[in-house]
Amino acid sequence: MATEIERKGIAHGAGIDAPGQGEKVTIPVSGMTCAACSARVQRALAKTSGVRDANVNLMLNNAVVSYDPGVVRPEQLVSAIEDTGYGATLTSPDRTAFEEQEAQGRAQEEEFRSLRFRALVSLLAAAIGMIVSMPVMSAGVGGAGAAQQVADPFLRWSHRVIDPRLEAVLPWLYQIDPRFLTYVLLGLTVIVMTWAGRHFYTRAWAAFRHHAADMNTLVAVGTGAAFLFSLIATFFPDVFVSRGVSADVYYEAVLFIVGLILVGNMFEARAKRQTSHALRRLVDLQPKTARVERNGTEMELPVESVVHDDIVRVRPGERIPVDGEVVSGASAIDESMLTGESLPVAKAPGDAVIGGTINRTGAFRFRATTLGADSVLSRIVKLMRDAQGSRAPIQRLVDRVTGVFVPVVISLAIATFAVWFVAADAAPVVRAFAAAIAVLIIACPCAMGLAVPTAVMVATGRGAEAGILIKGGEALQRARDVTTIVLDKTGTVTEGEPAVTDVVMAADGGVGEDRLLALVAALEASSEHPLADAIVRYADERRLDRPTVETFDTVTGRGAVGVVDGSALAVGNQRLMADYAVDVGVLAPDATRLAELGRTPMFVAIDGKLAGLISVADPVKPTSQEAIRRLHEMGLNIVMLTGDNRRTAEAVAREAGIDRVVAEVLPEGKVAEVSRLQEAGEVVAMVGDGINDAPALAQADVGIALGTGTDIATEAGDVVLMRGDLRGVASSIYLSRRTLTTMKQNLFWAFVYNIIGIPIAAGALYVPFGILLSPILASAAMAISSVSVVSNSLRLRGVRLA
Repeated sequence: MATEIERKGIAHGAGIDAPGQGEKVTIPVSGMTCAACSARVQRALAKTSGVRDANVNLMLNNAVVSYDPGVVRPEQLVSAIEDTGYGATLTSPDRTAFEEQEAQGRAQEEEFRSLRFRALVSLLAAAIGMIVSMPVMSAGVGGAGAAQQVADPFLRWSHRVIDPRLEAVLPWLYQIDPRFLTYVLLGLTVIVMTWAGRHFYTRAWAAFRHHAADMNTLVAVGTGAAFLFSLIATFFPDVFVSRGVSADVYYEAVLFIVGLILVGNMFEARAKRQTSHALRRLVDLQPKTARVERNGTEMELPVESVVHDDIVRVRPGERIPVDGEVVSGASAIDESMLTGESLPVAKAPGDAVIGGTINRTGAFRFRATTLGADSVLSRIVKLMRDAQGSRAPIQRLVDRVTGVFVPVVISLAIATFAVWFVAADAAPVVRAFAAAIAVLIIACPCAMGLAVPTAVMVATGRGAEAGILIKGGEALQRARDVTTIVLDKTGTVTEGEPAVTDVVMAADGGVGEDRLLALVAALEASSEHPLADAIVRYADERRLDRPTVETFDTVTGRGAVGVVDGSALAVGNQRLMADYAVDVGVLAPDATRLAELGRTPMFVAIDGKLAGLISVADPVKPTSQEAIRRLHEMGLNIVMLTGDNRRTAEAVAREAGIDRVVAEVLPEGKVAEVSRLQEAGEVVAMVGDGINDAPALAQADVGIALGTGTDIATEAGDVVLMRGDLRGVASSIYLSRRTLTTMKQNLFWAFVYNIIGIPIAAGALYVPFGILLSPILASAAMAISSVSVVSNSLRLRGVRLA
């Protein structure tokens, strides 16, 4: 048990780090483009002395590091990242989650705009390059050799289809010196390589200096080799001609390859922005200003200027700027964007309100309580950012593959060149060169690197929109394997608060129901018993006026007695009635029936005569039956654990449709029951309030805590339900199953794409079908592979959750 609790953290019952847990820092990392990049940074951090855990996220471009501050400083962690060839900076520790998310959003937007501009310019240059290359190819100068047309199917097709039409439309172009046009191609290529595609080469060089290789290495080697070959063919054609090799150029191929890869990067950046859609929506909930009363004057201030105990005024239709407590006025608050609850929640003086929620009806004033990084919304944003930056265990497979992927691809490209050089029936050098470049370009470690984190980001965001906070990829993956759900009773299956369920009147009691309730409520208002409080609340909800209480006394273990409005009242169990010689026979069958349903019957006698019967119970939540039915339909076993007596527990279980009950257990008994189920081979999810059930939540494979919005950020489960609704349990497991399916689809596509694509690029289809893959088409396939993985993950945004 200790091992499991240590693994999940003692903070399971509260949002406080355990002693000796160390510190955690998030470091933005720049320059990562594929899984090989993030894996290299992660290995470097893991090897750093004092680092307990490191998680490098390609989607968020950051590293989350848990470390021992007595052994290593954050500045040393930055140096360890920089030593791998990537950029790293420390952010201000005072920055809130809002500021971090806004900064990330601005960076993503800037990246997308930059890539879009460079991609469009590169493709325009490639189109111009193709037009310019037609007369050059026709004239047989620089890039016109028949060998190139054979070696590159795309260029062969373009020359056959476009060249005749182009000459008819632009005859003057064919009158220009072909060598001059070759220099134009060279100029376009130099501009695109040194400006639009500059980062491919600088990052590849940085990786080489650090004895590593990544996606940039493949692109840089492929396009760089083609450019170098073309450069020599342009200025020193005799080097090839004297050896019987056609002096062809590949400038237009380089232009298209760089342009198409940038297009893929652009769509990838756009998809990354979409995966953060839910987080951006949360950040947008925070109003920019607040209407504050100071020194008798109302003023509008930036929300950052609001201080603790400020009085803030909110009008109908406005968003609440900060967390606080209502001091005057009343309203109904729409909390759906935080909790998923569609119905507005009534608020009155003394009630808590959450920043970012919407005031629907009345105006009210409230006192600011928690601000900045401590606010509920800020902590939810931080929790989501941490979750989206976490790693699912399935990611380890990707890490193992990407560690060797690029070196293997380079080896395959060399082998491809050698085989073509030896076996080609015509123009062996050119064919070998084109095939080797196609192998380098088509290989895509990006798709593998994006397969898992994109699914985690979209799933955690979709969960948050439905009021389900999943604390990371590990919890998301574990929830998929759950076989047994263990439920706490009080506050989980039931409302957690006693309520009046039945009022049964005696036929000759002499009073009406409202009069009976008013008298009993007046008497019980002096009691501190929770059952008495339920009766008082029930009478208040019915707006009954309480008469004057003249005397009051409690009878331990029996009930309460007194004089109310001139009438002698006795409220309690059958033993109290016997003490006062009150015959309860007429209502005894009703009392027995209610007791069998798990309710507590209380007889009421007025002036020595039985007047009625009031039963109180902790009622089953209206949504519990539907939730448990859904869990059964998903093939899950349901167990209810409770410290309550067996008869009450079994009555609740029958009403809710629960399979098995373990009653009259202390908190340590709950832990023992969870352990027993685990030893029997079950994968257990424990559902509780996150406080009293902390040990059992920690012991379970997945801890699911029910929250109520205001305390949501301190709840400690692996999954936190922002509403006290068991339907969220079924939804979270359904979301987990869909997400794992998506992850596997992504990984299957990423691996199969490379397994099929690389052999085709190497020429596997040439012998049986005469098909060769152009390096240009290989670059298009590479771009499509990454975009398809991200797009598949984005489908999780449409998952329907109750």
